[in-house]
Amino acid sequence: MTTDTFVLVVDDQPDLLDQVELTLVSAGYHVWTAKDGTQALQVLEAQPVDLILADISMPRMNGYQLYERVIQTPRWVAIPFLFLTARTLDSDVRYGKALGVDDYLTKPIEPEDLLAAVQGKLRRARQLAWSAEQMPAPVPPKPDTLSLGRLLIDFGQHRVRLSGQPIRLSAREFKLLECLARQANTVIPVQELIKNTHNLDTDRADASVLLRPLVRTLRRKLGYRAGEMGCIEAVRGVGYRLIPPHDG
Repeated sequence: MTTDTFVLVVDDQPDLLDQVELTLVSAGYHVWTAKDGTQALQVLEAQPVDLILADISMPRMNGYQLYERVIQTPRWVAIPFLFLTARTLDSDVRYGKALGVDDYLTKPIEPEDLLAAVQGKLRRARQLAWSAEQMPAPVPPKPDTLSLGRLLIDFGQHRVRLSGQPIRLSAREFKLLECLARQANTVIPVQELIKNTHNLDTDRADASVLLRPLVRTLRRKLGYRAGEMGCIEAVRGVGYRLIPPHDG
């Protein structure tokens, strides 16, 4: 058994506390002990804890109250929590399970059964932690609107305003502007742009030919004269870059 696993045992009966501690230490665990929920919280604040094993009937703060404090604290909520108690009424068991506790063990319990429960809950907690680490980081949602100088783009509504005035764009013109705007001030290769506007995978030469008239009409609609790059700069041999248009 690994020697860096820490179990917190909470019980107001010294004999049972010593018995459980001895069983766990003999199996290779580090054990913290507390006589009630209040002391248990002090241990949690000061020491690493991988699993909590708690009685229910205790002075000052009982096991139910301790459990509620644990699950309300983000840094403790993932710690497996087991009740070990002499309260065996069906209503007590149902209440503990309804709270969401990981297991409900009844006294007296054989050392082998105690260790099996502890090992099982720790193994499950490690599996869940490992699975969470393997999940890809969530992709942040794209903004619904974007303000770039005099440009205001509403991606959800496919609307564009320049200095407060609406600009009517075709679907492909909007896709081109969106791709440039989401990466403003960055040179975007023509192949990437044509993939967005025409859904085509092609070489740079063909992509450039297809994009030129689209870029030209977009510039015109943004108020630039023929031959002016305006806010859509061409980077020879690479692609295009949107510079947020400002007054002046």
